[in-house]
Amino acid sequence: MTQPPSQQPPQGGFGAPQKPPQGSPQPPQGPPSSGPPQTPPPAQPPQAPPAPQPPPPTQPGYGYPQTPGQAPGQAPGYGYPQQPGPYNQQQPGPYAQQPGPYGQQPGPYGQPAQPGYGYPQQQYPGAPVPGGPGGQGGGNSPKRKPALIIGAAAVALLVIGGGIFLATRGSDDKKPVAQKSGDAKPSGSPSVNEGDGNGDGREAEDDLNAGRKEGEAKVLWLQKNDAELPRNGSDVYGPWIVGDTVVKGMYRAISGYSVADGKQKWTLKLPADLCAAPSQPTTDGKIVIGVENGTTDKADCADLQMIDLNTGKAGWKKSIKQNGIWDMMSDISLAISGDTVTVGRTGNSNAYRVSDGKELFGKQPGDCQPFAFAGGPRLIAASSCRTDDIDNPQHQIQELDPVTGKPRWTYRIKRGWEIDRVYSVSPLVVSLKKDKEWSILALKENGSFRSGVVSDKGDKFSPDCGSTFAIFGKSLDGCTGVAADANTFYMSTSPDSSGTARTNKVVAFDLNTGKSKWKAAAPADSMVKPLRMEGGNVLLYVEAGYNKGGGIATLAPTGGTPRMLLKHPASTAEIESTFYESKVVYADGRSFIASGRVSARNDKEELETKTMMAFGN
Repeated sequence: MTQPPSQQPPQGGFGAPQKPPQGSPQPPQGPPSSGPPQTPPPAQPPQAPPAPQPPPPTQPGYGYPQTPGQAPGQAPGYGYPQQPGPYNQQQPGPYAQQPGPYGQQPGPYGQPAQPGYGYPQQQYPGAPVPGGPGGQGGGNSPKRKPALIIGAAAVALLVIGGGIFLATRGSDDKKPVAQKSGDAKPSGSPSVNEGDGNGDGREAEDDLNAGRKEGEAKVLWLQKNDAELPRNGSDVYGPWIVGDTVVKGMYRAISGYSVADGKQKWTLKLPADLCAAPSQPTTDGKIVIGVENGTTDKADCADLQMIDLNTGKAGWKKSIKQNGIWDMMSDISLAISGDTVTVGRTGNSNAYRVSDGKELFGKQPGDCQPFAFAGGPRLIAASSCRTDDIDNPQHQIQELDPVTGKPRWTYRIKRGWEIDRVYSVSPLVVSLKKDKEWSILALKENGSFRSGVVSDKGDKFSPDCGSTFAIFGKSLDGCTGVAADANTFYMSTSPDSSGTARTNKVVAFDLNTGKSKWKAAAPADSMVKPLRMEGGNVLLYVEAGYNKGGGIATLAPTGGTPRMLLKHPASTAEIESTFYESKVVYADGRSFIASGRVSARNDKEELETKTMMAFGN
C-alpha cells in the first residue's frame, strides 16, 4: 500500500503508515535516535555473511531458511548461532538484545543469536496469503465463501505485509469522556432455531441427526442469520463461553444463546457498528468492546462499551478523544488482563479498569510507545520506538503491570524486525517478521532470552490469526494453530501437498533449545489445528472434510496419535465445512463452530446463511 504524500509524518517521529517492505532487506541507513549504535543485519540466503562478520561455528546449519540442497555444516544465511558478545558487536538474527531507554532489560546486552525458521511469506492487503502467519488472509472479500474450515479461538486482525505502523506523538492532555450507557439497549429475544436438530436451513422435516452413526456426536443446534446486514456483510466477534451461555457479536448487536439448545437468552442492541473486541472476557464474564462513534463513513472506533456477558446488560461507556493528528483510531485492538482492558492503536494507547471504566494509564514515558497488547495471565505490550528511519523499525517487548502500566522488564528486538503476534503469554512465545522472513522467539518469565524456534528443513507453518483487515491497529493474541505449555511449543504445519488428500501434522518444539522434539500426524486424510492446552494435553480441532465430519481431539505432550473426544457426524460434514473463516470453541464436552464473517449475494441468501453450530454427546 503506497502512502499518500499528504500523510507523510515528520521525519524521525512515530511515523504514519509505511508501505509494506518489498524485496531483500537493506542495511540500516544510520543509528537510531537513542541508545547505542545498531549494527547492520546479516545478509540473506544464499549470500555469505558480510565482513567484518566473524566466521560461523563449525556446527551444522539449521534447516530453514536455507537454499535448497544446502549441506550440513555449510555456512548458512541469516540466523546461525554465535557466541555472546558486547551489544555493539554484529549479531545475526532478530534476537540480539539491545539496551533500551529504560535501562531495565535483564541479562547481558549481547544475547546469543538463535536461528528462526524464517519461512518466507508475502502478504498483501485484501489478498489471500499462501503461507506463513495470518492463515488464509483476505478477510475483506465478503462474497467469497470457501469450504475450508479455519479454527480460531478468538478474533484477531490481519497482518499487512510485515508492516507495523507508527505515528507521531501528540498532546497528553486529552482524556476519555465518561457517558451514560443508555445508547446500548437490551431487547427481547427474536425468533431463533429451537435447537432440536431440525431448524438448520434445510427442509423442516430434515433431521440433522438422522444420519448419525454410532460413536458420533449429536448436532445440538444450528443457527441461521436473522439480522439485516450492510451490503458488504459483517465480521463476527467471539464466540465466548460464559457459564451456560455462548455469546457472539455482529454488526450492531451482541447476543447470548443457551449452550444446550441454542435459544437466544438476550441481545444487546448497539447504536453503531461493533468494531473491536478482545479475544477473551474477564474471568467473571465481563467484556469491553469497541463501537464506532457514529454511523457515517467518517466514524472512528472510538467508543468503549462494557457488557456483562452473563446477563447482556450494558455497563459503563467512554468515548476516547483523539490525542494528536497521528492518533489513529480507525482501527483499535483490545486485550484484557485481570481487571484491565487495553486499547492499542497507532500513536497512543490507553488502559481502563473493566469494572468501573477508570483510566489506569496512557502514554508511556520515553521514545517507545505500545501499539498493541496481548492479555490473559500477563499483560504483554508490543512497542515501537522512534527512529531516524521509519523503513527500519525498532520494536521492543515488555511485560507491564496491568494496574500501573509500569514495565516489569523490556526486551529490545534486533533492529529492522517487527513484533507480529504473541502466540502464548505464559510461557511467552512471540512471532517476529522482517520483510519475507519469519522467526519465533521464546523469552523467560523475567524477559530474558530463552530460545529461537528452529524448524526442520521443508516444514512450513501457517498459524491462523484471523483475517480481518486493519490498517492502523492489530491484535497480538487470539491465534490458533499454536499452543504452549511450560516447556513445549506446539504448532500445526501447512497442508501436505504430496498426496491427493489434505493432511498435516503437529510439531512440538523444546522451548529451552528451540529444536523440534517430535511430530504427530493428523488422522488419515484430515487436517488438525491446535486450539489450546486442556488438562496437560494439546486440544485439537480436526477439520471436516468431504463426507467426513470434523471433531475435537487431544494429543499427549509426548506425541503419538490424537485421541478423539468428540467426533462430529459425517452426515453434516458439508454444513460444518462451509462456515466462512470459522472459529472453533470447546467447553464442557460441547464444541461450537461459528462463522467469522457473514455476507451473501442478496438479502434472501443472507438470511439463510448458517452462523453457528453446536455438537455434544
